[in-house]
Amino acid sequence: MLFNSYIFILAFFPVVLIGYFGFNRFGKYTAAKVFLVLASLFFYGYFNRWYLLIIVSSVTLNYAFSKIMLDGRTGTGARRLAFAAALTVNVGSLFFFKYFDFFIGNVNAVFGTDWPLLHILLPLGISFFTFQQLSYVIDSYRRDEKISAYRFLDYALFVTYFPQLIAGPIVTHDEMVPQFADPGRKSFNAENFAAGLYGFALGLGKKVIVADTFGLLVDAGFEKLSALGPVNAFLVMLAYTFQIYFDFSGYCDMAIGIGKMMNIDVTVNFNSPYRAVNIIDFWKRWHITLTRFFTKYVYIPLGGNRKGEARTYVNILIVFLVSGVWHGANWTFIVWGLLHGLAQVLTRAVDRATGIWSKRKSRIITVVSWLFTFAFLNLTWVIFRADSLSQARDFYLQFFNFSDHMSGTRLLESMVSGGFEFAGKLLPVSAVVFPVGLFVFAFAASVFMKNAGERTARFRPGVGKSVFTAATLFWCVMSLTGVSAFLYWNF
Repeated sequence: MLFNSYIFILAFFPVVLIGYFGFNRFGKYTAAKVFLVLASLFFYGYFNRWYLLIIVSSVTLNYAFSKIMLDGRTGTGARRLAFAAALTVNVGSLFFFKYFDFFIGNVNAVFGTDWPLLHILLPLGISFFTFQQLSYVIDSYRRDEKISAYRFLDYALFVTYFPQLIAGPIVTHDEMVPQFADPGRKSFNAENFAAGLYGFALGLGKKVIVADTFGLLVDAGFEKLSALGPVNAFLVMLAYTFQIYFDFSGYCDMAIGIGKMMNIDVTVNFNSPYRAVNIIDFWKRWHITLTRFFTKYVYIPLGGNRKGEARTYVNILIVFLVSGVWHGANWTFIVWGLLHGLAQVLTRAVDRATGIWSKRKSRIITVVSWLFTFAFLNLTWVIFRADSLSQARDFYLQFFNFSDHMSGTRLLESMVSGGFEFAGKLLPVSAVVFPVGLFVFAFAASVFMKNAGERTARFRPGVGKSVFTAATLFWCVMSLTGVSAFLYWNF
């Protein structure tokens, strides 16, 4: 089920709110948790009921493995066997559903074989809920004392809680489970509801009005690569840079807003990443919970920065190679991950030699560094968006085709639909005004303005915010005829 759909906004979520707080109101705390788990499973299986078999099996097996590892009577050998089995189940299922066809396709290409592809349908959010459970399994192996007290219902709710189930953030058990047990969070809170609704409206606006509109330009551009020219290629590249940010951060803002309305604090996943002055800074701001996962469970176990500079660089490259693979079964993601890894290594080496970022605080250096970082992000997002490396190459050939001076701004007209089709009927202006204004707004909002997390954290009820929230929700609801899935659902 999509957050940006009539069924969610007008039916599913109101029923969940009434049911969850209703059970809690009458002291039926266990029933409230059961209700929320069942609602979350309905949310997950709405498009394909077979998804339920995958997630229910995954939750049950991981909890069973964790209980074995946490049992004080379990010997060392049995604990290691259970841990190995849990890793095999999680990594194996992820490999099968997400990477099997990619692996077979590459084997066929290299060895000339003709093994058939299975054309497996990727289960929604499998990368997210698998990593979330991996963190729980690893902490269980380390015998985290907090986990010992969790019941199966606590664990099931931790994994399946619908706001963060499909596209993150990748939360940890100690962030979520205690909140569901906190008596102070079980009653409806008008202030939290108002703040959450405001945050949800911000996220929905990001997705429906901003990201989806940029997506129209991006799709049109990639469908006509051979005729783009440098100007159009630049517009398409910049459009995707904004599309992926406002789409993914919009989802996370909606997740935070939904959680807030239910008195649950969902972990922040973005902190204005396009303000980053180098690529290290960017990864501290973009998809924060994924960076945290890789740091805690991959980088540090590999030795982190404790085994010399050369080993540190190798560890960084490994982490970003894994990050690229995590994002998708395509060489584009692998190359994208390695490029970001190399940029991290280069940034770290330059800073170690010059102290340009850690010691010098010159405004000129900051601005120039930001400019190079933003340009790098734009250029590498092209690889991330492309269907293949050859398509990315064709895009770059158009972008750097300086002999072609065509202006090509007519491509902007593809954006005057979707979220702006409704606005265009109310404000009949030039077909270029809305797109140009959206580019300016997106740049200002992502680089200079307060982000949604900051706005929600400082939320105070008032007439202005009430009008803004109502107007944004109305605009978005009127634009939901062309509902689109979130980009990170593919990962």
